Amino acid sequence: MAPANKIPVILDTDIGGDIDDTWALVMLLNSPELDIRLILTTGHNTGYKARIVARMLEIAGRTDIPIGVGEPSSDAPGFQAAWLDGFDMSRYAGAVHGDGIARLTQCVMELPEIVTIIAIGPLGSIAAALRMQPAIAHKARVIGMHGSIRKGYFGADRPSREYNVAVQPDACRQVFAADWEVTIAPLDTCGTIVLTGEKYQQILHSGRPLARALIENYQVWLQARKGIDDTRPDMLNERSTLLCDTEAVYLAFSEALVQIETLG
Repeated sequence: MAPANKIPVILDTDIGGDIDDTWALVMLLNSPELDIRLILTTGHNTGYKARIVARMLEIAGRTDIPIGVGEPSSDAPGFQAAWLDGFDMSRYAGAVHGDGIARLTQCVMELPEIVTIIAIGPLGSIAAALRMQPAIAHKARVIGMHGSIRKGYFGADRPSREYNVAVQPDACRQVFAADWEVTIAPLDTCGTIVLTGEKYQQILHSGRPLARALIENYQVWLQARKGIDDTRPDMLNERSTLLCDTEAVYLAFSEALVQIETLG
């Protein structure tokens, strides 16, 4: 049972690619409204992604949260690999489920409450979970960072090919067509979220271990992406990058700052 008044959630994340998944994980770990029952890694390099999650949970003192590893794929280093130097996954104290998709279905089915799946990556793992156990659609709802309706990245006046949908469109169709409640944070609303000014500086200079780990990851990520696009290492001192995934975490416990539109 979840603690009183807490919402049981599962995070499905492709952390280790874009840095906003790491920001979203830190936000989730600092959201007292939510009871995290599982963190599932999805997309490419799921083992690498699980190591990032494990180290973050260790720093947060939350090794009680189980980790699920998504469908096996290549395990080549990603943009945050340097942050994992010296981290020995074999010594990790928490539970790590090699078949994370099966663990997701078990977690949903064994809880009496409706489980909120916060999906902030491509939807291949969630689609696989539906195929494995279709009944999860009657025991869960999905809140995802997916799509572009009328506006694109950075507030562009035309829709963009949003990454999470574009890389696994068939999985997205399967998840959206299932008989459960789906709420999305599309680029229209999340595609302009950037943290700047005093609030960003508070995190940049925070002494809290999890905030320090977040900034370390951001620094490593910026350096790894140098020359790939217009990302600059000196952005570390100025602002975050786009924080699209944080809106999905917020929607898991509140709609006070948004207006929800029904599509269909």
